[in-house]
Formats: sequence, structure tokens, C-alpha cells
Amino acid sequence: MDTVLLGVRRLDFVIAAPLVILAALLASMQVGAPVGVPDADGIVIDSNSFWIVPLFVIPPLAVVWWRRSVIAVTAVATAVMTLHDALFGHLTRCGSGLPLAFVLAFLVGLQLRGRDLWVGYGVVALLNVAVLAFDSSAGPGILPATLAISLGLVGLGFLAQSRTKMAQELKAHNAELRRLRDQIAALEVSGDRMRLSSDLDALLDQHLTELAAIADAGLDDDPEDARRRLAELEERSRDTLGRMREIVGTLRGGEVALSPAPSVMQLDALLTREGRRNARLSVEGDPRVLPPSVELSAYRIVEHLLAVLGSADDEAVDVRMTFSDDALELSITGPLSRGADVDQAVSRARERARLQDGTLDVKVSRGHARARAQIPVVV
Repeated sequence: MDTVLLGVRRLDFVIAAPLVILAALLASMQVGAPVGVPDADGIVIDSNSFWIVPLFVIPPLAVVWWRRSVIAVTAVATAVMTLHDALFGHLTRCGSGLPLAFVLAFLVGLQLRGRDLWVGYGVVALLNVAVLAFDSSAGPGILPATLAISLGLVGLGFLAQSRTKMAQELKAHNAELRRLRDQIAALEVSGDRMRLSSDLDALLDQHLTELAAIADAGLDDDPEDARRRLAELEERSRDTLGRMREIVGTLRGGEVALSPAPSVMQLDALLTREGRRNARLSVEGDPRVLPPSVELSAYRIVEHLLAVLGSADDEAVDVRMTFSDDALELSITGPLSRGADVDQAVSRARERARLQDGTLDVKVSRGHARARAQIPVVV
């Protein structure tokens, strides 16, 4: 989980922990030290009270809440540091106070924009002043340098914020494009089904009218003529039923045209199209005629996947069909073409498999693709 306590993330504890430890160590070193007496480095402090430690730890500890308002956190750190100056006078604060100010400067740039960005930098500048105003080691002389460093860190934070925002927008756009691509594929299938539904309705009207005309002609007293009319009625009825089955099967497969749909028997021609001399087709099991929708979907799956496979003479594209009692299995392997839209091809092929209640698994590794489709066949 990102949030662990009161809206604070683990990363915020990781940021604050070194600052807190550094502040505690630096303050502890000054507790009990001689007051008003220069040490070996000539540093003089005005207080050695135990309360130096807790007041020194509060500013870096507040960093864990920077995501709520980095300006508020920086203002609290500045106020506590100012109180520290008023209570204890000259101490060494730069060792932990400046790293705190630099971290907050970066976080200001990472969180804020526009006018708030400059307000945040102004509060960071006040924190620099509070740290150095009564500093026994560095003193206010280095204030211009620390302000320049803080400004640079604000700029780095702002740059990181812009790049993060851009990455998030790109991620959102990619997700939207994938969603739109899936919707387009679904709309194409739905549009095909609507057109075929209209064609089916027209076919039924035509053939039912013909059958009604034959039936209305009636049966006269001539037995031979009656048998001939009955035979014609039966033949037309069977023809209509067969045509309906073909269109309904095609409707399930999503094919647009009413011309003979492609089938697995035409895969040889598909593989040799456009000079694909390196493509090989193998058949296993007991080949037989399958339902039209299964034949069409199998053909389309191979067609979509073949479109993104390479055609180099030294690398083969293998297509294997396996006929079993209750399913047709397709296996397609080969090198990927450069710049090929693999995601779109796989999406279209998977949609074809899904229309037949089948599955499609695709694995891509080191420029090669291996696909396995399984389509159930209802006898």
C-alpha cells in the first residue's frame, strides 16, 4: 500500500528519516558542551540545554507531511528554527538545517506551479536565513550561495514534476488509445453483423415469396405434376435452409461480404501471397470440412497474425493446423516485421477467436512471435 498512516507514504518516511537522525546527532553533540568557550575549531555556542534536541528534530520530522502542503511544512520548519534561534542563540545549525532547506526546495518545485512556486521558494529562503542567522560554524556569509542552490533545486523539482506529469499523460493517452482500438474492433464486428442481418432478412423475403408462389400454384389431379411440384418445393426449402445456415454462420464470424467466405483450404494461397516463399503450412489430425464460421475465423486469425510477421528468406514462418474431434488448433510462429503494429493484429485475431468461444495466446520474445489459437468445433 502507498499510504501507511494519515496520508503519509513510506517514501516520505524514507526522506525524513536521514534528516531527523542528522539533526538529532548534531544537536546531541552540543548538549553539555562548554558554553562561551571556543572548541578546537574555534566554534563558540551560547547554550548546551537538553531542549536543543527536540526543537531541532521537529523541522525535519514535519517533512513527512509535505504532500499535504509543502508550503505549510516549510513554514513550520522556519517558525521552529526561528524559535530555536531566539531560545538558544548561536549554535551549529547548518549541518542539518541546510540539508533540510535543500530537500524542501526540491519538494517545492516538485509540488507547486505558478505563483505558488515562488511563494514556496520565498518560504525556503526564510528557512535559509533562520538556519544561518545565528550559526556558529558557517554564519550568514554563505547565505547568497545557499539561496542560489535552493533556487536551482526548486528548478530541478519543477523539471521532475513536468516530466512526471508528461509520463502520466502519455500513460493515460495510451490507455485511452487501447480502449478506443478495442471499441473500433467491436464496432467493426457489430457493423458487419448489422449488414448481414439485413441481407439475411432480404434473402428470407425472397425465398419465402418463391416458396409461397409454388405452394399457391396448388396440386391438380395429375399425380406426376403434384410430385414434381412437391419435389421443387422440397428442393427450394432445403436450399433456403442451407443459405440461412451459411449466412448465420458467417454472421457469427463477422464476415461482411456474401460471396464465398475464405476457409482453411485457402491458407496455402494466403501463405504464398506477396512472395512469402519462406512460409510453411502443415496439417495434423483428420482434415475435414468445418462450420463456415469456424473456417472463416481460422483464416482471419492466420491472416491478421501473418501481417505482422517478417518475410525474410532466411527466417521461416510456420503455420500448423491440428484437427481434433472437438476443436481446431492453430499454431503460428515467425519473426516480427519491423514497425509492425503487433498489438492491433493480436487484438483483431483475439476478437475472431472470442467470437467462436475460442482462445488465443501470443508470446513475443527477442523479435519472434509464437501464437496458439484454439477454436471449439461443435459437431
